[in-house]
Amino acid sequence: MTIEPISKTTRRVGDFYAVVAISCFVYSAMTLILLHLLRSDYAPASHMISDYAVGRYGWVMTTWFIAMSIGCLMLALGLKRSGPDTILATLGSILLGIASVGLLVSAAFPTDLDDAPTTQTGNIHTISFLLNVASILIATVLTSLSFGSHPRWRSYRATSLALAALVLVAFVIQFLTLHRGAPYGLANRLFVALLFLWLFATSIRLRDVTRDAGDD
Repeated sequence: MTIEPISKTTRRVGDFYAVVAISCFVYSAMTLILLHLLRSDYAPASHMISDYAVGRYGWVMTTWFIAMSIGCLMLALGLKRSGPDTILATLGSILLGIASVGLLVSAAFPTDLDDAPTTQTGNIHTISFLLNVASILIATVLTSLSFGSHPRWRSYRATSLALAALVLVAFVIQFLTLHRGAPYGLANRLFVALLFLWLFATSIRLRDVTRDAGDD
């Protein structure tokens, strides 16, 4: 099967999206590690990562949400431009865009700690959290399935689906531990770590696809 060439403009723009996405996800990963050191008083087992937005160094967690938002948006735009041109791929990109908006809402409205009174701000954060998780979960599956339709992405389909399956398993674990006394904080970190893997791997693949594709 003949692979259609990608124009130089498309390659440059796609590469830009990929590099920005990778940079944002690297920043997010480093920031999250830093927050564990800065807020050692937050026991990982009993605190969701959103809790880092409350109290000292809350602004650092806010930048995490913003970086994740930009990263998801850049990945969505890059996949739309240089990825498969199918309904599944389009839906996946749209859902990543929705998650991008939801992450900004999460940044603007911090969560409520378990031992604190419930606030409208915290309720908005909870709604955005559910929207973000649902959007990204479905996006990882639909996007991974779509890779089989594109010759430049086909070899990555199995890896992407495997990572998406791990994210789904982590989500189930997260859901099952969402009650007092369970290590829901650790489950939350497992989910985020595996999601990072999918986002990193897909962004890197996007960069490689745009750099390796010639005009001839």
